Amino acid sequence: MKNFAVGITGASGAVYGVRLVQELLKGGHKVHLMVTEAGWQVFHEELGWDTTDRGSILQEYFIQGSSGELHYHTLRDFKAPIASGSYQNSGMIIIPCSMGTLSGIAHGASGNLLERAADVMLKEGRKLVLVPRETPLNSIHLENMLKVSQAGGKILPAMPGFYQLPKTLDDLVDFLVGKALDSLGVQHDLFKRWGE
Repeated sequence: MKNFAVGITGASGAVYGVRLVQELLKGGHKVHLMVTEAGWQVFHEELGWDTTDRGSILQEYFIQGSSGELHYHTLRDFKAPIASGSYQNSGMIIIPCSMGTLSGIAHGASGNLLERAADVMLKEGRKLVLVPRETPLNSIHLENMLKVSQAGGKILPAMPGFYQLPKTLDDLVDFLVGKALDSLGVQHDLFKRWGE
């Protein structure tokens, strides 16, 4: 079992984050999940979920049928283990990553647990993957991505590939989530690789 921190923000593409958490839990990993308030709103708007009972959402859509461990943290929970560099975390991903969260990480703001956990990953030299989902990008967005990249993070834009000849929306989601899992060093069979 590996430990992973996962952030889901209010950028469009909540399904990417949900699918990634499901895959990590299915693989028997421990997941420290953080969802921004805007992220919860996107669950409602894009996925049609009734988010008034967040505990039920976590149980029904994330935990059910998995062999891993899910630990949910609010953004004010600075006592969470992922807020400290002494916690042995195998990697962190923010999927999707809003431009506001990207900015907070790029500038070392640590204004909430999500930004603090990302800052810990950078200062400890551990895997940090950001999956921005925005278009078009302005120069501020691009500069912030460059700052994070130069600090040791990986930028994995939400750009699905088409060489595997996707037939459904799930195929496109699985391709991107598979690329994200590759970046975390997690085995999966979500898409057919080139040459297979």
